[in-house]
Amino acid sequence: MLITKRIEFSASHVCRNPLLSDQENLELFGMAANPHGHGHNYVVDITLEGDPDPVTGMVLDLKKLKDIVNREVVTSYDHRFLNYEVPPFDRSVPTPENIAIDIWRRLEPHLAGDGRRLHAIRVYETPDLYVDYFGEVA
Repeated sequence: MLITKRIEFSASHVCRNPLLSDQENLELFGMAANPHGHGHNYVVDITLEGDPDPVTGMVLDLKKLKDIVNREVVTSYDHRFLNYEVPPFDRSVPTPENIAIDIWRRLEPHLAGDGRRLHAIRVYETPDLYVDYFGEVA
């Protein structure tokens, strides 16, 4: 069984690789490399896989899931300039792909166990652009 929790947060970012020159960043990312950044209202779907507990009937108590997601993701990301306020984006470009990987790494240790596992992270940067991440390749 799959269960999904959707969260939203607002954050700004700039598409710049800190290892590249201003010109190289401009050539790679165009106007998105503007050092002043731009913002998005991100939507993230967090999907767990597991069997419902025979006593509770739940894969994971949804209140517990909400608390974990708020603590590990929302408080870190919401209303932040990702490049300057949210590691690891001081060292990597905060693309939707990298955001999905970071959210997975933040959540996976707290959600795995008791017959369940993190199944997928979907990050919408805009309503018509999203990425799916299914975890580390074994």
